[in-house]
Amino acid sequence: MLPTFSRTLNLSPDASEALLSLPLTSLLDLPEFNQLLGSLDTALLKESLPTARTVLSQKLPAFYDWLQTELGIKNVPDSPEHTTKWVVGFLNNEESLTRLVELHKSIPRQALDRSIPRLVSAFDEVQPPAVKEEWEKAIAALCLVLAAAARENQPSAS
Repeated sequence: MLPTFSRTLNLSPDASEALLSLPLTSLLDLPEFNQLLGSLDTALLKESLPTARTVLSQKLPAFYDWLQTELGIKNVPDSPEHTTKWVVGFLNNEESLTRLVELHKSIPRQALDRSIPRLVSAFDEVQPPAVKEEWEKAIAALCLVLAAAARENQPSAS
């Protein structure tokens, strides 16, 4: 998971670990984290939403199946549209990060840690590279919040 955050968010492993170790409220208030969110190219993300929708509709069913069968997650969305709507809602300032955390708090930390690289990699084949990188960055930033909250609420990975 740390290599995913380091690569997509342009952070050192130590910086990724430092962000993950913060309490959620501290992370959300941190100027560096808000700068990271502010650095997202929302114009490019909105412009490329059709591409993201296509990627998510193709990749998420297998991802959801993996969550259920391999990680034992019981409550997964019944369609890729759920995740797509949430990302769009976040980009349009219609959804909050605290709501994202609330919706995912039942996911065990270890399962969340294992699933983040796989979710971010859903965009591996997207072209052009700028669109791929921006979507990976957006998804990774949202997942960073989830991972930090999971660490705060479930301190040990066992």
